[in-house]
Amino acid sequence: MNKVEILKAEKYVLDVKNDLARFAREGWESISEDDVQRLKWYGLFLRKPTPGFFMLRVRIPNGFATANQLRVLSLIATEFGNGVIDITTRQQFQIRHLRIEDVAVVCEALESVGLTTLQTGIDNVRNIMGCPVAGLHPKEIIDASPWVRALNRHILNNPEFVNLPRKFNVAITGCPDNCLHTETQDLALVPAVKTIAGREHIGFNILAGGKLGSGGYRIATPLNIFVHPEEVVEVCAEIILLYRDHGCRESRTQNRLAFLLDEWGEERFREELVLRLKRPLEGAGQDKRLNEIKDHMGVFRQKKSKMNFVGLKVIVGRIQAEELFQVAELAHQYGNGEIRISPHQALIIPNVTDKGLGDFLEEPALKNLLYAPSAIQKNLVSCVGKDYCHLAAIETKSQAVEVARQVEDKLDLEKVGPISMHWSGCPAGCGNHLVADIGFLGKKAKVNGDIVDAVDIFVGGRAGPHPKQAVKILENVPCDRLPQVLENIIPYHTRTKMHPIRKKRGANKTLKMGKPITGDQKALSPKPFLACI
Repeated sequence: MNKVEILKAEKYVLDVKNDLARFAREGWESISEDDVQRLKWYGLFLRKPTPGFFMLRVRIPNGFATANQLRVLSLIATEFGNGVIDITTRQQFQIRHLRIEDVAVVCEALESVGLTTLQTGIDNVRNIMGCPVAGLHPKEIIDASPWVRALNRHILNNPEFVNLPRKFNVAITGCPDNCLHTETQDLALVPAVKTIAGREHIGFNILAGGKLGSGGYRIATPLNIFVHPEEVVEVCAEIILLYRDHGCRESRTQNRLAFLLDEWGEERFREELVLRLKRPLEGAGQDKRLNEIKDHMGVFRQKKSKMNFVGLKVIVGRIQAEELFQVAELAHQYGNGEIRISPHQALIIPNVTDKGLGDFLEEPALKNLLYAPSAIQKNLVSCVGKDYCHLAAIETKSQAVEVARQVEDKLDLEKVGPISMHWSGCPAGCGNHLVADIGFLGKKAKVNGDIVDAVDIFVGGRAGPHPKQAVKILENVPCDRLPQVLENIIPYHTRTKMHPIRKKRGANKTLKMGKPITGDQKALSPKPFLACI
């Protein structure tokens, strides 16, 4: 067994919480290496770039939060951290620079507003993702958020799910707009419709075995399984336990669900699942996702009359505590106190009335939190980078912002159209660089005898109904030369050129990439809209 398997066998990992008081008394240097690893089960990460200080990852199922929760997060970051909060591509928050002496009071504060850090790291089912505008989207196939919450409740603090061979990523969505990277998940449920005995049933098709790290992007496999909503928790749990019992526990780089699926094949995997469920499974239904990929940033109509949700881009996902507090205040003042977190590193405020929308869009906080970001800002995503992660080879966030700014100065973005640029600081791929129009993988390179920050460049990545792995086209490009290189690449690698428009089966019209769909979901142009109210 590898080292992590040994430490799990020696002590029940969740019992490390009983040692927090002792760690606080004796100091961080007294914590053994095994217990440093066990603390990850509680979302506590001792990072090498910041010795003595911990990062805390907060679980936000489906990305649903409240104004009060955001207030507490911002106060914790201000009082006990360094005031920096990161929004992850799994719809979570990360607070930085915490001392072990303060962890107990921080966790107590989080629990007081219904938040937890439990099982957000290492060999667990990580934060379960869902469409951030579930229940609001006027054209969603099904609101899947109740089943995200139900599966989350089933897994958390459940001994059956705390000893997986490796991490396990899950997404459940009823959104037609492909707002999650479902093809990168170990397990994903996507909206589908199936006719059974002459009656149409709405539910989910299952994809499995997707991943980004551990050898690169593997596109999740359709398992030819249709799941009714009431079956979601049972079927998902059995798939996770199937992986728990049969996944590889030797090499940590070869033990995601993808490797078990490749070893067994789809047919055997389904057979084993049927044996566990003790009943047959139905074949897949019709995939109800559209060809487009949307991120819900901007101003949009909700299902409910005269209500809107507003998606605000947090550039590269990094926000100061005081800014997050302002978002909480805006959600309380203009909405009903809800905030939704997008995997595209955005914050969405729902239930803004037509009457209040104009004043909301004029709020000073929206100068930095953009409801109408540029074509490049909107789709700019970055991992944490080497400032806080020892795996990263380069600092990604500030370089992503600077490169994007220079590219915007050089190119006519109206001609280019929307294009996603994702940065990952290491091959783990936390920035989802392999599913972007243009992806960057950080590294060090030798140029004229000097070691400099550099990237490999990938193009053409895509998730959704027609997924595609990005292709590497350049290696060892120094970051200071990147704007000039991109100026010559982007016009020839726009989204429409990389992904030819496809017709949805049974559709009469072609859906063009990058343009808002018609009807109630159409993005509202703020000026004409404000004029009419």
